[in-house]
Amino acid sequence: MRPGKILHPQVASALASLGHGDIILVTDAGAPIPEHANRIDLAFCAGSVDLLEILRVLLQEIFVENVIFAEEVPENNPRLLECVTQIFTGSGADFTLIPHQELVSSVYGKAKVIIRSGSLMPWGNFGLVASTDPDAWFDESMKKIPEYIERSNRIKNKAVPAINKSH
Repeated sequence: MRPGKILHPQVASALASLGHGDIILVTDAGAPIPEHANRIDLAFCAGSVDLLEILRVLLQEIFVENVIFAEEVPENNPRLLECVTQIFTGSGADFTLIPHQELVSSVYGKAKVIIRSGSLMPWGNFGLVASTDPDAWFDESMKKIPEYIERSNRIKNKAVPAINKSH
């Protein structure tokens, strides 16, 4: 067993296979997952396994530089935005909001893995763009990439994710 680590073998394997820029999509129970997607179904019954808990646990296992979700969330499900903001504060990630239909038509197909939760949560679909540890790739003899410096500072300063809209 792996105390404090993900025990689900397919989830652990999927996370280990991620590279910088790969997308792991975490969805609610009703998400229209493409037939040929690498789908990991954690939905047991309504509300379990909870989408927000999945996001919290994933964030303990991987670095995320961007979280893509529906632009409808702030107006139509503000409590969800509040919860997700709390989860990703201090992670170094920013938020990119796109129309829900674009999320389904574009991001779903690009996801390396899709994890379906049991949550009944309108607009509860989040594309996590995998990153690297911004402080592990460079030593004192190297010039750090500005984006890594910025993300490292956001992590150290426990910054709230910036919200960017796609249009």
